[in-house]
Amino acid sequence: MGPDVFTFGETMVALRGSGPLKLGGTMNVSIAGAESNVAIGLARLGHDVHWSGAVGEDEAGQLVLRTLRAEGVEVSGASADPDAPTGLILFEPRLPEITRVHYYRAGSAGSRLKPSAIEQAFSAAPPRVLHLTGITPALSPTARSATQLALQLASEHCSLVCLDVNFRARLWTAEEAAGVLREWMPYVDTLIASDDELPLCLPTGGAGAEGDTAPAPGDPAATLAAQAKLLLKLGVGEVVVKLGSAGATAFTDDGSLHRPARSVRAVDPVGAGDAFVAGYLSALLDGEDLTGRLERAVTTGAFAVASPGDWEGAPTRSELGMLGARPGTVVR
Repeated sequence: MGPDVFTFGETMVALRGSGPLKLGGTMNVSIAGAESNVAIGLARLGHDVHWSGAVGEDEAGQLVLRTLRAEGVEVSGASADPDAPTGLILFEPRLPEITRVHYYRAGSAGSRLKPSAIEQAFSAAPPRVLHLTGITPALSPTARSATQLALQLASEHCSLVCLDVNFRARLWTAEEAAGVLREWMPYVDTLIASDDELPLCLPTGGAGAEGDTAPAPGDPAATLAAQAKLLLKLGVGEVVVKLGSAGATAFTDDGSLHRPARSVRAVDPVGAGDAFVAGYLSALLDGEDLTGRLERAVTTGAFAVASPGDWEGAPTRSELGMLGARPGTVVR
């Protein structure tokens, strides 16, 4: 039997500064990567998760693999590249709710991911769910080929495909991203995106094409619904839109459902989207209905917002109910 979820991509060493980088100061060392953040979130919720990727044959790469193993993520499909370093990401807090991010990943081992790693994962034991992001295909031609192969193999092995758009303007342009993502839509079962990322997945012409009635200008909710309807017509099974502090809305052929965000004291928004995805996929694997999937997703997202770091605040299954406790409660 294959794993619950297989995912792959670049995971970097993460340095979090205590203030402006130009002033020096202390830095905390950890790891960060959208796919591995989701993998850790799922593993903490009790799921069997496999992650693949390439790290440098260096101490930074050992930190990545050691951390993932310690969190219960299977990394036997990962590789160490002797000719390229592990990528680096720096987080620079500048204002209470604003953090600048600096990437040092050009030419990194993670960007040199090859399709052979994907072939190995599917030949060993096809997963129930393949989780992809729009980050990996932006890293390099070989990484893009790996994601395309993963979609093909998932289709052949009847693995459910989850795509989190996760657009990164520093890696590729919106036009480049749209050119790739639009071709993926027929393969995608669960599409997760923020409201401003959704247009990247739409065919040329967007909402209102193919005879649909275009929504009135200035009506964001109607525009979102029209875009989701068009994606569902293209074959996407469900469209889940992350709305930040406004919660999330999911669209299926049966209609739509909205869930507000859980109320918590915001500490660090970084990683909230990945935590949301982990919660959603966890509930999906558990057989929860749309209500249950959204509820778990906004809950795990709230844990991330209320904790510093990309993945450190991800809850275990036994902790999911903690947000319902009264303020000041001591959990024993």
